[in-house]
This record gives sequence, C-alpha cells and structure tokens, in this order.
Amino acid sequence: MTLPALQNTSVLYRRILSQFPQDISLAFAYGSGVFKQNGTSQGQMGKNMLDFVFAVDDPVTWHTMNLMQNRKHYSVLKFLGPRKISRIQEEHGAGVYYNTLIPVDGRIMKYGVISTDSLIDDLLHWKTMYIAGRLHKPVKILVQGENRKMRAALVGNLKSAVTASFLMLPESFSEEDLLLQIAGLSYAGDFRMVIGEDRSKVANIVKENVQHFRILYNNILQECPQVVYKPQQGKLEVDKSPEGQFVQLMALPRTLQQRITRLVDPPGKNRDVEEILLQVAQDPDCGSVVQQGISSIVKSSSITQTAKGIATAGLLKSLSYSTKKLQKMWKGWRMKTP
Repeated sequence: MTLPALQNTSVLYRRILSQFPQDISLAFAYGSGVFKQNGTSQGQMGKNMLDFVFAVDDPVTWHTMNLMQNRKHYSVLKFLGPRKISRIQEEHGAGVYYNTLIPVDGRIMKYGVISTDSLIDDLLHWKTMYIAGRLHKPVKILVQGENRKMRAALVGNLKSAVTASFLMLPESFSEEDLLLQIAGLSYAGDFRMVIGEDRSKVANIVKENVQHFRILYNNILQECPQVVYKPQQGKLEVDKSPEGQFVQLMALPRTLQQRITRLVDPPGKNRDVEEILLQVAQDPDCGSVVQQGISSIVKSSSITQTAKGIATAGLLKSLSYSTKKLQKMWKGWRMKTP
C-alpha cells in the first residue's frame, strides 16, 4: 500500500516545481490553499498561501543549487552558505528549513526543506510530529520516488495516527469523531492554537475533506483486527479491554512511548517500557495519558520550529506571516460569534 495522490498534478504545481532543483524524494502541497476548508469560498482559497514540503536526500547539495536558482527566497542566512543553512535545518527545531512569502505564478507560497532520513525518522517514531502530523491529513503528492523505506514510513505514520486516536476515543464512536481526533493530533499542545491559529481549524479541515480522509484511511480501518468498521453507517467499535489497549500502546511510535513512560514512571524507578505500558493499559485515564504524551511532543517542536522560522524567514516576513495568521484567527472567532 502506498500513500495515494488525491488528484492529478495540475499545471500550476508542475510550473512551481520546475523552478526548484529536481533532486527531490518526496514533494507535497498541503493547507488551505490546496484543500478547501469549511467557511472558505473558492475565491478565497485562490488567495491563500500555498504550502509545500520538499524531502531531499542531500540538503547541502539541494540548498547549493537552490541558492543559485532562488537566492531571493532566503533571508540574510543566505550569506552563511549552503552548509550552514543545512546545519540550521538539521540541528534546530523540527529538522525543517522554511522559506516563506515567496511570490510565484501569481500566488504566494512557503516551502519547507527536510532531509529524507529526518522525514522517515519522524514518520516512524514521531520524534517531532511536525511533518508527520501534516501527513496525517490529506495532502497533494507531487513527487514520490521509489524509496521503499519512505513508502513504508508514510503508511506506518497513518497507522500510528489511527492507533493513537483509538486510545483516546470511547469504545463506540462515529467516523467523524475518528477523523476529528486524527486531524487534531498535530495541533495538541501547539502553542499557535492559542495565539496565531483559528481554533476551529480542525473541524474546518475535516468537514470539507471527509472523502479525502477516507481515501487515506479506509484500507487501514478495514484491515485493522482491533476495530469493527461499519462504513455504511459511519460507525466504529474498538477493543477497549486492557489487553486490547496494551497491544495498541505497544504499537505506538517510539518517541510517544518514551513520553508516556516519563509521565507515568517516577524518576529513578527505571522500569522497562513494556511494564509501564501494561500499567497504562489498565488505567481508566489511559487516553488522557496518551493525549498528554502527544501534546508534549507537539508543544516542544512547535515552539522551537517557530523560533527557528523567525531566523529563516527574516524579521519582516515573520511579522507579515504572523499578521496574516492572526487575521485568520480573528475571522474564525468572528464567524463563531453570534
């Protein structure tokens, strides 16, 4: 199974991709400029920023080429050269280097560059959940190479999202409940949901894109032995026995398991992970513990990546970008106010 491309790549995306170095193992577009969200008209959607992520095997070589082709995209950090830029990308924040507010073909875009190895690590282990979380939701795949590890990691990331969501949901729930839980994973603990993001964002994403979510998750739900999935009725039932929850906890990404053990195990006790997760599986608050573990990952990466973004974007662009986010948050708040 591979992550499906939701639509044929349009001319606009091909034109944009042609302006960048072509050594890309995975490229995808996401966000409100690509997928319609509730409360957004087609006209507004055409004005929203296009968000891209490029995974590259060799960041130094890629940034070298991109600095030659698109030097104006970079902030003052361009004077440090491709090696330093790659070190900033790899060693700080969530392992992503963003250039933002780039005018291209009559639209505005931002793009993040991440190494292929760092992306695979995040998909498998949820080290930061920064890009893995974006890939829990529908994206438009533009380039996907033949890297088998990448393909397996993309599917594994979706399975992890389902497993974590099962642990936080009751025994019986609707398809909409599951999709809202999955879509909200990468926003749990994100400080930008308090300042800078529309708080109804998760519901807005799900409401207009249920069919796209089904394309991503239908096979996983049909094949999962721990859930009864009734797609015609839009209902699901999951095994909430301690044994069932233990199996789910053991299947979670490594970083999340580690965060859960830190929350539960007193300092200095040093029990093994399996023993701690067995204890959590029998706890009535198991779902809450999983939620706290996810929030701790997201909170840390959202703060450090945002701080890095000020340097990679430059102060003026950062202020402009933040202003646009606050305007969207204000608009969302006004729409909910009677």
